Amino acid sequence: MILGLSYVDLGIMLIYFGIIIYIGIRASFNIKSQEDYLLGGRKFGKLTSTFASFGQATSADGPAGVATTTFNNGASGIWSSLLMLFVTPLFWITAPWLRRLRMLTMGDFYLERYGSKKMAATYAIIASIGMMGLLSVGYMAVSKTAQAMTPKSIESLSQDEVSERERALELKVLESKDLLSLSQTEKAQLDRLRIEKPRSLFSHLNSGYLIWGICLLVILYTVLGGLEAAIYTDLLQGVFIVFLSIILLPFAWSSINDRYGGEGVLNALENLHQNLPEHFFEIFGSPQTIDFTWYFILTAALVSGITVVTQPNQLVTAGAAKDEMSARVGFVTGTFMKRVITVLWGMLGLAAILLYSGEITNSDLVWGHATRELLGSLNIGLVGLMLASMMAALMSTADCLMLTVSGLIVSNLYKPFFPNASESRLIFVGRIAGASFLIGGAIITTQFDDILQILKFIWEFFVIFAAAFWLGLKWRKANATGAWLSIGASFAIFYLIPILLPLLFPQLKTSPTLLKQTAPPPIERQYAVKSMDIDLRNKEIKEWEANSVVIASTPRPTELVLGEPYTKSFQLPKKSIFWSKKVKTNDSGVLEGSGYIYLELVLINALGFDLSKNPFALNESIRMLIRLIFPFILLILGSLLWKRDEDQLLIDFYSKMRTPVSEESKSRDREIVQEARENFTSTESILVFPKSDWEFYKWKKLDWTGFILAWVMVVLVLMMLYFAVTVGN
Repeated sequence: MILGLSYVDLGIMLIYFGIIIYIGIRASFNIKSQEDYLLGGRKFGKLTSTFASFGQATSADGPAGVATTTFNNGASGIWSSLLMLFVTPLFWITAPWLRRLRMLTMGDFYLERYGSKKMAATYAIIASIGMMGLLSVGYMAVSKTAQAMTPKSIESLSQDEVSERERALELKVLESKDLLSLSQTEKAQLDRLRIEKPRSLFSHLNSGYLIWGICLLVILYTVLGGLEAAIYTDLLQGVFIVFLSIILLPFAWSSINDRYGGEGVLNALENLHQNLPEHFFEIFGSPQTIDFTWYFILTAALVSGITVVTQPNQLVTAGAAKDEMSARVGFVTGTFMKRVITVLWGMLGLAAILLYSGEITNSDLVWGHATRELLGSLNIGLVGLMLASMMAALMSTADCLMLTVSGLIVSNLYKPFFPNASESRLIFVGRIAGASFLIGGAIITTQFDDILQILKFIWEFFVIFAAAFWLGLKWRKANATGAWLSIGASFAIFYLIPILLPLLFPQLKTSPTLLKQTAPPPIERQYAVKSMDIDLRNKEIKEWEANSVVIASTPRPTELVLGEPYTKSFQLPKKSIFWSKKVKTNDSGVLEGSGYIYLELVLINALGFDLSKNPFALNESIRMLIRLIFPFILLILGSLLWKRDEDQLLIDFYSKMRTPVSEESKSRDREIVQEARENFTSTESILVFPKSDWEFYKWKKLDWTGFILAWVMVVLVLMMLYFAVTVGN
């Protein structure tokens, strides 16, 4: 054993990464131009595009994140990753638009649509920062999983680690108890421990060293091989992630049957329902995920659906396809693969609650712990393969993001200043920019507390460019002045000023007004008693009988009878209203806000609305809708008040958008676009409103068929989720 891993596991990992590096070296021989490096020569068909899309959608945060939120919150925790389900059909329509742009980078969109090199450069800089945030999600997830796979034994813990572990176990016990059974002292201790978040697991692996090692490996094969290497490694890791996600479940079900009796899938699911408390199977409205209300889910889906298309990596995924059909089939199919696998990850999280709820106090460690417990005893390298696949999932996302950022920096920052640079020089600069991006992502990882915080940051970050993209695509009156107003004001109000204010005025962090938190009232729900409920209640009774102070201040917990109804009270944690991270205790023992300030909520509060009385989900929904709508209002006002862009600029741009990509050859494609420019009015036949300034295109049979089938898939995934949490009940 080395670092908690067997020699077989280590051997499998070395072989796996050897193959990946070989792919990068082999692909490097095919790079002759920027298009080869950044978009793989635009030669990928439906199958390759599907796994490229799956790889983009599935980083290490996928399996680890879903298992984490499900273990912590029950079935409703699956929504942390399934929010985008409802906008997936939209990709059937937008994927060919992205391919039809015929651009190397999303920054080129702002150059060609608004005629502004400065806007393209601004997008390149800000979008690169956003992509670093997206990469940091994977860095955090894979480090947590690797640590869970390589735990220290209790005997090897230091005194400080033992003490911290004991506090983590105490937090787990307090959170599992019925609120009514807690004394005032216990309630205060619960609040303190929730702020502290003590660790229960300590690993042989240093997460910092692990992240930098992954960073170096990605640099090695992607800097060499470009997008072609990235796409083929996406294909490889996609196959293994699907395979390992599927085989974990039978082992989990077998372990459940070994413990509780029975055999087969149905018996395992019956055991889940007979033993787990009922609230773990609530898809909507579970007390543990009360923040995932129907209106929050719809708001988050709307915001993420509108912003995701503006992310620079989306153009790379669609733009690398050889034609529009490959782009849309690959984009939609790969994304739906992620949605289906997400349900399986959630099922593993439910199984882990029953199997490991007494062993794990940090839910971020569930996936790694389950892998080690379920597959480690086989000693055939599956733990090593899982860890390698998780790292490969991160790397497959990292490589595509790295190439995306490389393209942005080269095309929209470097090339405008050095227009005569050779292709080899541009590729070299791209490689340097990509390596710098990977390093930046590793640094950003340390700036967030957990995975969900980073995900919410990514969902919202690209609202800065959403209005300029969507209205620029669909409204010919949208002009550069309106776009600048929308981008500049959104970035300043939502990010720049909120980040600078606490730095310039540190006293804001301890302002009583800004330290306001939600005050969620206790929630009472009635359930049928299950085995785990009885076990938890018996522990509470024993603790009550052993503690004379508690006996004097609280009534004796009532005994539970299997199958009978009972009422359970939940006390949800308080959450910060005005800060992007939590309110925490600093080194001086003083409460202070952390992260950046939500100015929009500060303004609403100043107008007399007491946001502390609102559910946290409502405050978040209001904030996200403000961030989404505000840039559109500014762009519309700016475009109506200032003159529209030059006609030739609009003709050049919309000629491409009205002209499908030719499947014959690149030269033929250039010819038909030129013909469209010269006969621009003839292209109006595809418009729904030809006499207006709106660019809405008539849908063909293929558009309707694919869109409807995509919605059928949405329903099937929801049915799969419903079946997964109800069968066996």
